[in-house]
Amino acid sequence: MFDALTDRLSGVFDRLSGKGVLSEKDVAEVMREIRVALLEADVALPVVRDFIAKATEAATGEAVIRSVRPADQVVKITYDGLVEMLGGGKEPEGLNISLNPPTVILMAGLQGSGKTTTAGKLALRLVKDRKKVLLASLDTRRPAAMEQLGMLAEQAGANFLPIVQGQAAPDIARRAMQAAKLQGFDILILDTAGRTTVDEAMMSEAAEIAKISNPSETLLVADALTGQDAVRTAKAFHERLPLTGLVLTRADGDGRGGAALSMRAVTGLPIKFLGVSEKIDGLDAFDAERVAGRILGRGDVVALVEKAAQELDMAQAEATARKLAKGQFDLDMMADQLKQMKRMGGMEGMMGLLPGVQKMKKQIAESGLNDKMFDRQVAIISSMTKQERKKPDILAASRKRRIAAGAGVDVAEVNRLLKQHRQMADAFKALSKNGGKGFGQMAKMLGGGNMDMGKIAQMTGQPAPTPEQIEEMQSKLKGLGGPGGTGGFKLPGLGGGGLPPGFNPFKK
Repeated sequence: MFDALTDRLSGVFDRLSGKGVLSEKDVAEVMREIRVALLEADVALPVVRDFIAKATEAATGEAVIRSVRPADQVVKITYDGLVEMLGGGKEPEGLNISLNPPTVILMAGLQGSGKTTTAGKLALRLVKDRKKVLLASLDTRRPAAMEQLGMLAEQAGANFLPIVQGQAAPDIARRAMQAAKLQGFDILILDTAGRTTVDEAMMSEAAEIAKISNPSETLLVADALTGQDAVRTAKAFHERLPLTGLVLTRADGDGRGGAALSMRAVTGLPIKFLGVSEKIDGLDAFDAERVAGRILGRGDVVALVEKAAQELDMAQAEATARKLAKGQFDLDMMADQLKQMKRMGGMEGMMGLLPGVQKMKKQIAESGLNDKMFDRQVAIISSMTKQERKKPDILAASRKRRIAAGAGVDVAEVNRLLKQHRQMADAFKALSKNGGKGFGQMAKMLGGGNMDMGKIAQMTGQPAPTPEQIEEMQSKLKGLGGPGGTGGFKLPGLGGGGLPPGFNPFKK
């Protein structure tokens, strides 16, 4: 969503980085370019004016002008300004869960904003937190709206209030409240009706439902790609409903993203969640610092760790580690790794979370490294027999032609995959020699889990993570367990382990 803004800002800071000293003229020119970049991203004009005024004042201060690396100071000022615009550098705002269940969450928004889908996604998050969740559809107007929510409830593992045909929305709300209390639900999510435009009938009905249910949370779901229309919608809803937070959907789209930057500043409401995919698990908690980091090309390593923690199959990881320690790496293992990357968001999703990758987008695109290529590689491996996947050396020309035909690719692509696998297998075999000392040496080269984050900053051209950000990453990694007996299986620079406590892949 922020790619265009990230590209513009990266260009501005690249030109700035060559200057050893900054004059007030340099600062004025940079701020003018940042102003244009924000306006092009569809950020509201009053928000841009306020941002530029504060940033200019900070950037022309004596500390910046006299600093050793003034360009870095300007980047930091821009980062701090973005964080403030998005809600400040405090802990992400979670849901207000009532001490006296059921906690009522009211979903509001225009038709087409993704409100019903978001209700299902939110239910899944709460079910994973071991909450007993009841979903109720109050949308009596849109065809099949109730049936859609029922299907989402089933996917999320939540309960769904039975449909009673002809019942009005306020009456459904009363029935849902009664059912939630009698059946001991922790959370009741009420999905209200949407409209194509804000109208008085819609607002009156939503206000009546809010009065009946007295929700702990009233979340406005808005499409982030509708630009300033989303901001105006938020203001209109906020005037009539006791809104407590915002959910921005389609954050994975290719729009300009200005609504996300404007909504918090214009409405004063916290952005609580971002819809990042169409899948039912595609809902992320909003974090101002991490989003600002993405905009400036610093990536989001914490999000990458979270994805790994959610998607990593520990039993499979242990089995893979043991095989690698013995120098084994067959095509089945390669296919598993490709599928694992796909589950974690694919090449584009994962690379977008790494620092400095934004600058290499063109090279990555030209290299052909994308999810479609990985899909073709998995298809090639799936077209092989079990014996061929275990012993690729038996693949003669006739077998390769058969595999290529089965996968719908050229023989040349089969050969490229086999060459890639052979190179990886040779590398793992070399590392596994002498009881796996190669793995330990590689870990030491990476800093043994304590790589200087300043080195990473130099390599990527981005500011190094702050101690607070590193601490957050470490806390996320705790759930993955401590390192094994080798002391090498750590995520570099974060001090966390990637394997369960006490697990040693070299143990006989």
